[in-house]
Amino acid sequence: MASAPVRLGIIGYGIMGERLLRAALNHDPAVLTVAGVWDPSVAAMARLKADLPQVVQIGSAAAVIEACDCLYIASPPASHLAYAREAFGKGRAVFCEKPLAVDVADAEKFVAEAAKSGGRGGVNFPFASSFAVDQLRAWMAEGVTGDVQRIDVEIGFMQWPRPWQMDAVSWLDARAQGGFTREVGSHFLFLARRLFGPLSLQGHSIAYPEAEQSERSIAVTLNAGSLPVSISGTVGETDKPDHNLFRIIGPKGSIRLRDWSIAERQDKDGSWHEAPDALPNEKMRPLVLQRQLNKVAALTHGQAQDLATLAEAAEVQRVVETILRG
Repeated sequence: MASAPVRLGIIGYGIMGERLLRAALNHDPAVLTVAGVWDPSVAAMARLKADLPQVVQIGSAAAVIEACDCLYIASPPASHLAYAREAFGKGRAVFCEKPLAVDVADAEKFVAEAAKSGGRGGVNFPFASSFAVDQLRAWMAEGVTGDVQRIDVEIGFMQWPRPWQMDAVSWLDARAQGGFTREVGSHFLFLARRLFGPLSLQGHSIAYPEAEQSERSIAVTLNAGSLPVSISGTVGETDKPDHNLFRIIGPKGSIRLRDWSIAERQDKDGSWHEAPDALPNEKMRPLVLQRQLNKVAALTHGQAQDLATLAEAAEVQRVVETILRG
């Protein structure tokens, strides 16, 4: 017998909430439908009504949880665990934005609680569904790099927050919940963890040149499994709003992920060449989100899937928060 469509409830109508909502509205309704959305901001709910008047607006977080099979949490990080615990208490599945939380001890306690209770939860690290990451895996399996020797990661921003995030500047550029290490660096930490093994922080430095605002540069060394990983991150040293490289280096050659969605391999002359099916992130993102939502449906039904686990997200968070403490 086919599984019933998953009813997805959404808390938070910011950038990420809107992205996933639009992807859900375009998803196969036999797989997943939208139960409704709630945001504590009156302005956000007014924008939702103007943007997508067909979407059901629900009056509270508790009512969203009652109406759904799976709760997607897209609110600011400090609120994530309270909503997730409430959803698990009602027997709902949970799909949470990263970071899982900002309190490492509470996140680890939550992971243990979920494991004990059988709570079905995943975290929205889209590299778990990335076509470009699939290509990197395929190249490594083909022996393009040989035995991988190290990973180099670069992330850079013209400004922080990025231009499309300015509506959330009050928390995205504050130290308590914001900063690019949490918002962007965590994705690449997850990718290193998923591809190569558990993370072990070796050294780090961080710069906070502006009082009470988030970091402007980081330099990090760690291991993913047995592989050394270096991460550099800066604000104000690139003319691109958002630029990143995840380079995998071996004795036979190098491959990399560029700007979120483009897999490239390096020729012997040093030049880089895109995979034949590479697409820029704005075109690839909807395809990746559709994959993520299929896995959300599988998670809700208790079926096999490979979304980022709660434990993986807590491990990434532990590294991130240690870096941010400087």
